Amino acid sequence: MNQLPVLPSASSSKFGMVPNLQHNGIPQGMDLENWQQDPYLHWTFSHVADFLPTAKISRGDGPVAEVPENLTDFTELAFDSPEYGGPTTVRQVMDDSYTDGWAVMVDGELRTEQYFGSANPETSHILMSVSKSLVGMVVGALVTQGKLDLSKTIESYIPELEGCGYEGATVRHILDMRSGIKFSEEYLDPQAEVRLLEQVIGWAPRRDHSLPKTMYGFLASLKKDGEHGGPFRYRSIETDALGWLCETVSGKKMPELMSELLWSRIGAEHDATIGIDKEGTGMFDGGVNASLLDMVRFGSLFLEHGKSLTGEQVVSAGWIADTFAGGSTSRKAFKQSPDDNRMPGGMYRNQCWFPYEGNEVMLCLGIHGQMIYINRRANMVAAKLSSWPLPQNARMLFPTIQAFDAIAEAVGDSDSIPELPLDFAPLDQYTTSMPVVPVAPAAAPVPQVPVTAVTNQGTVVGVDPTSGATTVDWGQGPTTYGGVSQ
Repeated sequence: MNQLPVLPSASSSKFGMVPNLQHNGIPQGMDLENWQQDPYLHWTFSHVADFLPTAKISRGDGPVAEVPENLTDFTELAFDSPEYGGPTTVRQVMDDSYTDGWAVMVDGELRTEQYFGSANPETSHILMSVSKSLVGMVVGALVTQGKLDLSKTIESYIPELEGCGYEGATVRHILDMRSGIKFSEEYLDPQAEVRLLEQVIGWAPRRDHSLPKTMYGFLASLKKDGEHGGPFRYRSIETDALGWLCETVSGKKMPELMSELLWSRIGAEHDATIGIDKEGTGMFDGGVNASLLDMVRFGSLFLEHGKSLTGEQVVSAGWIADTFAGGSTSRKAFKQSPDDNRMPGGMYRNQCWFPYEGNEVMLCLGIHGQMIYINRRANMVAAKLSSWPLPQNARMLFPTIQAFDAIAEAVGDSDSIPELPLDFAPLDQYTTSMPVVPVAPAAAPVPQVPVTAVTNQGTVVGVDPTSGATTVDWGQGPTTYGGVSQ
């Protein structure tokens, strides 16, 4: 495969500072205390399985979704960035933001694929919280199959969570990070719950021996500091609760389930992996590792009504519509967040970010600069793997979004814009389940579960079991969204 050449850059020169590898292949001086710190990040983020326990998420034995090349050099594309105080270029942003690799796909064609330092197309890089969006898609697949009801409380599925802070929170609350659970995301505070969780799963030295010994024990120990269903507040632990939920309703460990429902269906080229604790429970909120182009393949689901590049319907078109529409209070809850998300008019839905008003642009985000960028109007998926020295850095995050916005503007509106309208009404809640669509080849037709999915503004009245097209009655006649035949 041809890629654009690796450019001389500030970031690639920094990679040369990584200490020499020891005889066991681990950088000299690197340990559990500092593996997420500079200067080790470029190496550790691409070698997690070499020093931490992981489990395989198999790609299966199906065909790889080939992405035809039509390479374009966007690096000199200029745009204005408030963080830069004026004009900058895509090249400058990629250089300054410790990029390990980035790629752009437009209308199903690979327009850019570029790597820095030792990264290459085979590199399995930690996705950090982009993992959340993958877990959200697995939840969507289970909802599509009728195995999950978003209106039910989490303890109705997981009795072990009765009596803890999560009791009374619905699956929808957790999916949109609107539970009232007490969980601090202050990465620079060693006593924040997000850092204590790393001790529990073995990603950091265990200094507090009073902490639970497992991920699930930690979840059950959490208290509540607000009402469930309130404002949006970013809490990584919500995704870990969703992972436990997926395992409970499916009866399968998450690596197997993610392979079955997601990774084996998107035409992935490489197996993914996920970090696990001592009992084999995954670090669902940030432990998935995958290659750059497989991130692009995953992102394409959002442009194709839940259909993969290989033609498999992974989730229903209704689930994708729900993600882009949000609920009737999603943007209000986002605005009321006590955190400064710097995304006015945005929202968070189904483990995905919307940085602007409207629903043309969607993001999957992870600390240290991991990103999948979706632009519906340009029919574009972009992905970026990075090794920022600090977990969070607005001066690197927002210029990256702006760079991808500039590329989307440069390629223009697509002639292949997905037919799912950009102004569809929200599908707030499903009283029983999403309509069933086939998720695996079957000798006999997949039966359709009777549909009683009621939204706040309309009723899902039908779904085509072959195409996945979802029909909603808004009171003045039905409207059909999506479907694999479109």
